[in-house]
Amino acid sequence: MKIVILDTKCSNTFSLICSIKRLGFFSTVSSNKNTIKNADKLFIPGVGTALTAMESIYNNDLYNVLREYKKPVLGICLGMQLLCKISDENNGTNMLNVLDMHVQKLLSNNTLPIPHIGWNNVYYNSDENIFQGIKNGSHFYFIHTYQVPICSYTTSKAYYGNLFSASIQKKNFYGVQFHPEKSGKYGQQLIKNFLEI
Repeated sequence: MKIVILDTKCSNTFSLICSIKRLGFFSTVSSNKNTIKNADKLFIPGVGTALTAMESIYNNDLYNVLREYKKPVLGICLGMQLLCKISDENNGTNMLNVLDMHVQKLLSNNTLPIPHIGWNNVYYNSDENIFQGIKNGSHFYFIHTYQVPICSYTTSKAYYGNLFSASIQKKNFYGVQFHPEKSGKYGQQLIKNFLEI
């Protein structure tokens, strides 16, 4: 199985590479169009800014390649947000537009620190696919300033000042706002589930 981690030039991929390796698989970090087209599973990782990630995607001529990808894709944190149409980050950043969704800044209600950093409960709608073998309400590790609101693509929810999408799915496109590669045994199980789709 060819597993590729998209190189967005703004993400630390070491933890993800190690998580995949612990499951007995080898992964390649790449922004090469042909390498990505030939992947069986694609990860879009996320640390950094939406603008930097999208500039890398455009510079490597990957915009349509990613939008038209037919095999399983997992966007992580910013990688999940990149699947949406637009983000409020940088006063408006156009994204991949796989999902017709607007990424918004988290609501702090003047009581919660932004960004949201730490462990939080995730409640999924169904244990099909990526949540198989994971207890509902399990803790996952988050670090983010922006959120995807609850919508028809939402497959799990978390609460931080308000409910937001902890994960989404549209056909072969999956996204998680948390970092499974930093979330212990349940995060490892989720990555395993994705690789077995």
